[in-house]
Amino acid sequence: MNRFSTLKRHLLQAAALLLAVLPAQAQTAAADYDPVDYVNPFIGTTNYGTTHPGAICPQGMMSVVPFNVMGDVEGNRDKDGRWWSTSYEHTNVFFTGYSHVNLSGVGCPELGSLLLMPTAGDLKVDYLEYGSHYTDEQASPGYYSNVLTKYGIRTEVTATPRTGRARFTFPAGQGNILLNLGEGLTNESGATVRFVNDREIEGSKLLGTFCYNPQSVFPIYFVMRIDKQPRDRGYWKKMRPMTVEAQWDSTAGKRKIYTSYLKEMSGDDIGTWFTFDTDEGEAIEVSIGVSFVSIENARENLDAEQAGRSFEDLHEAARTAWRNDLSRVRVEGGTDDQRTVLYTALYHFLIHPNILNDVNGEYPAMESNEILTTDGRRYTVFSLWDTYRNVHQLMTLLFPDRQLDMVRTMIDMYREHGWLPKWELYGRETLTMEGDPAIPVIVDTWMKGLRDFDIETAYKAMRKSATAPGAENLMRPDADDYFHLGYVPLREQYDNSVSHALEYYIADFALSRLAKALGKTEDAKLFYERSLGYRHYFCPEYKMLRPKLPDGTFYAPFDPMQGANFEPCPGFHEGNAWNYTFYVPHDIAGLTRLMGGKKAFVDKLQRVFDEGLYDPANEPDIAYPYLFSYFKGEEWRTQQQVTRLLKEYFKTTPDGIPGNDDTGTMSTWAIFSMLGFYPDCPGLPEYTLTTPAFDKVTLRLDPRYYPHEELVIEAKRPAPSANYIREVRLDGKPCKAFRLTHEQLINAGHIEFILHER
Repeated sequence: MNRFSTLKRHLLQAAALLLAVLPAQAQTAAADYDPVDYVNPFIGTTNYGTTHPGAICPQGMMSVVPFNVMGDVEGNRDKDGRWWSTSYEHTNVFFTGYSHVNLSGVGCPELGSLLLMPTAGDLKVDYLEYGSHYTDEQASPGYYSNVLTKYGIRTEVTATPRTGRARFTFPAGQGNILLNLGEGLTNESGATVRFVNDREIEGSKLLGTFCYNPQSVFPIYFVMRIDKQPRDRGYWKKMRPMTVEAQWDSTAGKRKIYTSYLKEMSGDDIGTWFTFDTDEGEAIEVSIGVSFVSIENARENLDAEQAGRSFEDLHEAARTAWRNDLSRVRVEGGTDDQRTVLYTALYHFLIHPNILNDVNGEYPAMESNEILTTDGRRYTVFSLWDTYRNVHQLMTLLFPDRQLDMVRTMIDMYREHGWLPKWELYGRETLTMEGDPAIPVIVDTWMKGLRDFDIETAYKAMRKSATAPGAENLMRPDADDYFHLGYVPLREQYDNSVSHALEYYIADFALSRLAKALGKTEDAKLFYERSLGYRHYFCPEYKMLRPKLPDGTFYAPFDPMQGANFEPCPGFHEGNAWNYTFYVPHDIAGLTRLMGGKKAFVDKLQRVFDEGLYDPANEPDIAYPYLFSYFKGEEWRTQQQVTRLLKEYFKTTPDGIPGNDDTGTMSTWAIFSMLGFYPDCPGLPEYTLTTPAFDKVTLRLDPRYYPHEELVIEAKRPAPSANYIREVRLDGKPCKAFRLTHEQLINAGHIEFILHER
């Protein structure tokens, strides 16, 4: 692939040459590898994967991302001409700078601002004039670079958790560095900037209004330093018409360059510029620190994480951080492509949620102007409708200390705001998507033995959203119908009523299990009975879930296929009845009885895959392949479908994720599936088994939380096509089922899959 990391390519070529000349006994030692070299940050950067190849540290606040969605050199396209929810799209080639602090894998545009751009020659401050095509694009964890063909400038960036460093190598002549504060992905406008001295600026920019929520607005603060004295510097600002007649003046909308005014600049479309005399091959470095608390904290972050460190120092530190995290999973066997898919998925999994607190522990309180301080890590970007299904389960297994901090963060958000988060973004609740998704996350964490958090406050928070009247309920605005009818009726044609209720059922099931474990018997009974309310939607005629009206009759006319391809659909959100009918993972036995028994259930589920009704790019049905394993003798269907779906939809190319990565959720599906087990029921500490993709997997576990320092998973595969499980052994003893509890998993030092060809 022409945009793949040169480093990885060279290493793999060298390894292949080495293996060709080493004696057989030495090849085992050569199997040791650096997992960082198997990460391809370009995977997911097209096909609406909305990932990016920018420089970032694991779960870092800062990401430095090439911004190429502004427009082309003819001005035929700008960022508003298409729904760009990412700063970078692989098929675009028009670079207008590096954005600082970005989202990965989301479906709504936000952040992606503070655009840093080098140019050469005459100073231009309109992005359609100064933007450039680029070539020689390279990326690896913690690093990105390209060459701007318009100027012959080589650009490189790296990152620390809260800061970015850019290195621009110029040709001889005049060089320019611009910071554009007027453009970006964010839906908000407005910024302020001032010169601190000749080489340093500070300021703030407004961000927010994510996914149509006009109140989810917040500032980002920054400090930028340049390591060379400029020849000149100044501001620019987009001009506005002075009179009604001036609206048609040719100067209206153009940028005014300020060359002598240096106090402070504010506005919707402003920027700063620096010009230099540069020698051929001269490099100028730019450092940017950010904070969501204050300019002072942005400066403190910058000093703490960059002082006295070279570009190479920062790059190597980022690479080391990635190596340490990715090495929690080590594999043997499999192909290079499979390793690339696995480690890139782990890389995407480790981007969000990310830290929010500054180096001094300060952070913006939830939905408040107050600034608080944490002793641990305060996290943000909780895309919980997505991540409650698998991301937090994998975090619990591989990074339990971080998962505990995430749970503590959620509980603190309740203390500060009065509600657990739904889709939180930098201290603001965006209310994106539906359900009550924090509940299964917290319950799942506690049920798996991670209990170092305030469970009584957590339970109080969860019970509040599970019982508060609809008019007072931020998480469940249609709670009154849900409580009184047992379901959410269709009151408007496209109100997503069935999708809402299905999410509530899962949350209530998880809460019932926690209530029972805590000895809250009446609550346990109440919430469990509620969780079975999905039966109201079951239509005997179609043997599917179907929207229901307030009077108890089914909605008509009913087309189970309506809602495919994301068109509006009565009762269902981003899908149709096929994508949601089996989404009752907490009561598969009950749904089976409604459908007429095992054969009817399995046959109908198989239709989903045979007729192309499965959507690998959206959450409601991603656990479908694992449901076959609830039925003795049908487990092979799970193994067949998971193997096929991995091969078909997760690839090493830019379109190698089937759709929005959803802050790592789709990548995490691939990780679990390649390891050989999957948590198909959120809140239930169990896993369904499938065929591992590798001959051997070693998971490094944290001995502070788990009884073993590692878990080894081996697959005995007599032939490459042996993708079906004949037997599973836990520490040498036969396992009677194709499901494991979390306790069985963490207490088994060794899991062996005996495979065969079907």
